[in-house]
Amino acid sequence: MDPATGPGTDPGTEDALLLAAARLVMAVTTRAADQVGDLSPVQLRALTVLDQLGTANLVQLTEAMDVTASTTSRLVDRLVAADLVDRRPSETTRREIALRLTGAGATVLARYDELRVAGLRNRIAGLGSADRATVLAGLATLVGAEGPAAPG
Repeated sequence: MDPATGPGTDPGTEDALLLAAARLVMAVTTRAADQVGDLSPVQLRALTVLDQLGTANLVQLTEAMDVTASTTSRLVDRLVAADLVDRRPSETTRREIALRLTGAGATVLARYDELRVAGLRNRIAGLGSADRATVLAGLATLVGAEGPAAPG
C-alpha cells in the first residue's frame, strides 16, 4: 500500500479517480458555459482570470492564461466587442493597455460561477453528511488553505 494514495488505493485506481473527477468538473463547466450564452470556455476563462487579477495588461493576461499573445489579443478583441471587457490606455504607462471586466462581464461571470457551483452541489447532494464533509475537506486541501487556485 502506498501511504500517499491511502488504504486500498493503487496508482491505477488513483489515476482513474483523478480522471473521473477531471471529467466531472469539465462536464459541469461545459454545461454552465452552454447556459450563459455564446461564449466559449476560453472566453469564460479569460473573464475568470481578469476577475482574479482585477486590472491587467495584455502580457499579464497572456501569462496567466498560458496562451500566446496573438491568441490573447484576438480573445480580448472579441470580449471588448461583446462589451464584457473594458480596454483603455493604462494610467501608469502609455505603451500598455489596461483590461478589466465591465459590469456586463462581471454579471456573465457571476452567472457562470453560480451554474458551476450548482452543478457541483447537485453532485454532492446525495452524499451522506460524513462523506460530504470528507469531500469538501479534501477539496479544501487540494485548492490550498489560502483560497482559490491561482489564475489560469
